[in-house]
Amino acid sequence: MFFASVTLTPSTTALPGGAVLQQIANGIASWSLIACLIALVLGAGVWAIGAHFQNSSQSMAGRRAVVTAIGAAILIGAAPQLINFFFSTGLSVK
Repeated sequence: MFFASVTLTPSTTALPGGAVLQQIANGIASWSLIACLIALVLGAGVWAIGAHFQNSSQSMAGRRAVVTAIGAAILIGAAPQLINFFFSTGLSVK
């Protein structure tokens, strides 16, 4: 039994609403980056207060918040490239 050869070419203009979906994705990314900024500032504040009052638990929570916010921002920025990389890797599977 032979299967028909199929192809896949993603396009934002292939269906109605593609431009709107792109705007929604851009808006969500923007809000996510703003949330990362807020988390980074709050985490740095908690870290500083915890270090000042020698509260190691609070200091560690602040450090964890800072690292998490930075990691999340990196993932948000790299998301399109990661998706494109894995999509093109998937297309190369034979």
